[in-house]
Amino acid sequence: MSHVSGGEQPADPHARDGRPAADLPWYADGDADEADDGFPQGVPSRPQRRLVRVPMRKGVYILPNLITTAGLFAGFYSIISSLHGQFLYAAIAIMAANVFDALDGRVARVTNTTSRFGIEYDSLCDLVAFGVAPAILVYCWALTTWGTFGWLAASLYVTCGALRLARFNVQFDNVEKRHFIGLPIPAAAEVVASTVMLYYYFGGEGATYRHLIVLLMVYALAGLMVSNIRYFSFKEIDIYHRQPFWVLVVVILALKLFIAEPQICLFTTFILYAASGPARSLWIYGRRLARRAIAARRLTSPQRSSTVGQP
Repeated sequence: MSHVSGGEQPADPHARDGRPAADLPWYADGDADEADDGFPQGVPSRPQRRLVRVPMRKGVYILPNLITTAGLFAGFYSIISSLHGQFLYAAIAIMAANVFDALDGRVARVTNTTSRFGIEYDSLCDLVAFGVAPAILVYCWALTTWGTFGWLAASLYVTCGALRLARFNVQFDNVEKRHFIGLPIPAAAEVVASTVMLYYYFGGEGATYRHLIVLLMVYALAGLMVSNIRYFSFKEIDIYHRQPFWVLVVVILALKLFIAEPQICLFTTFILYAASGPARSLWIYGRRLARRAIAARRLTSPQRSSTVGQP
């Protein structure tokens, strides 16, 4: 019969370095001499995996995230308007969402409140405001007559928009800032919204070919979003420094045209921007072919001159 003498406490078999098991940290639940995987004493065991707790920064920045939320609300209002047949209001709401999307990033950079949370939250809001909302708008407005092909085209637009946003987030720190890879999803949404606004500007009635044209336009926008075509990002334009005088004159004239005919100006601007990527790629490809042709002529011209001089 064993007993403890002299007031000594019994040895704790799970103690380590003189510390009882109750005082050990949560991850130190194994024995130091014998591993939990069955290895005998004295034999080195496999390294045990330890969970690492990553501390989260408390709180988020209010101002830029509020602006992003306003864009989300505008996109949701566009969806509700499309479901009620108010297509013009839905298009205007998408335009408003684009304004909020342009403001939140600039406000975050100016106030030095950029965060990873804001980037991810902005992408989720963009998917709703510029992916789901334009797809529902264009489906309810012009693609219902196509049946299955109509909602498949609208769903393809949403899918390509989501892929475009995911690729942008992955390449955010590795791609040059001067260009976008693929058509940005806000620009694609503005093409849809400006088309609807232009249609109602010219009356919005009568027999038109909008069903076929819009179907082809949706497929083209979906393809441009997931393409590798480069588009100018306009991030290098600095409005806080001195510019030439003619720049101010051009901006004033553009504002006057926009105030006079906003529907036509918006449609022309976004259509030209969507077409600028393929046009630029064709221009670069044509210049490469011309250079190759000139280089081939230069290589063959000395051979011809040498053969002509021979008897």
